[in-house]
Amino acid sequence: MNVQTKPLAAMPQSLKGKVSLVTGSTSGIGLGIARALAQAGSAVVLNGFGSADDIARAQSGIETDFGIRADYSAADMSKAEAISDMVMETLRDHGRLDIVVNNAGIQHVAPIDQFPPEKWEAILAINLSSAFHTTRAVLPAMRAHKYGRIINIASAHGLVASPFKSAYVAAKHGIVGLTKTIALETAEDGITCNAICPGYVYTPLVEAQIEGQAKAHGISRDKVIKDVLLAQQPNKRFATVEELGALTVFLASEAAQSITGIALPVDGGWTAH
Repeated sequence: MNVQTKPLAAMPQSLKGKVSLVTGSTSGIGLGIARALAQAGSAVVLNGFGSADDIARAQSGIETDFGIRADYSAADMSKAEAISDMVMETLRDHGRLDIVVNNAGIQHVAPIDQFPPEKWEAILAINLSSAFHTTRAVLPAMRAHKYGRIINIASAHGLVASPFKSAYVAAKHGIVGLTKTIALETAEDGITCNAICPGYVYTPLVEAQIEGQAKAHGISRDKVIKDVLLAQQPNKRFATVEELGALTVFLASEAAQSITGIALPVDGGWTAH
């Protein structure tokens, strides 16, 4: 089974004049979403870890490909003060912040009785608390403009569980609950809040998992994809970062102004079981 991705059709400039902040966006899903927002006309602020060269390439790629300003914040998403400073700096530089995509996340896999407490705390901080701190910091500005889109990248694991992922599952379930609460509190303010719940998405990290599993178990990469990674996904294909980007653009657009408080699976039928 070959994994193939292809660019989606060009999206109209539905977000022209808007400013977007995407956490955890120097690679993978976050960078794909940032590029989609830029293609739709929004200035973007990237955030995340990585080498200075990789981050510079991500910024210049967006600016060259879409003619859109791309800034970068090195804010540590486990630190509430750093998150607040990032939001305030974005508001100072751009005068507004219309779209926030809470995407930052980490993972650790272990049985509960062997799960390191420090890993639990780190996953809850970055995967859940960071979304609270970012939203808390940006809401006053969004309310002042009577417009805002908060999009939380949850997971199929925000809707169902798997063994050995206690912290990740707890955090992603928490993101879904936080999404609903934010939606209710902002329903009359021109602000929407929704969660996207992907299953497996094809990224360089997933490609490394495919190769690692194949070598570790002495099986083909096709078998790893179909019978290990995508065992729970009936359609037996990875979602792409381009698909998640296009969905994010739609949820950020005027066409989605009546959609709020939902947790939308993008999981090939995983949670239909």
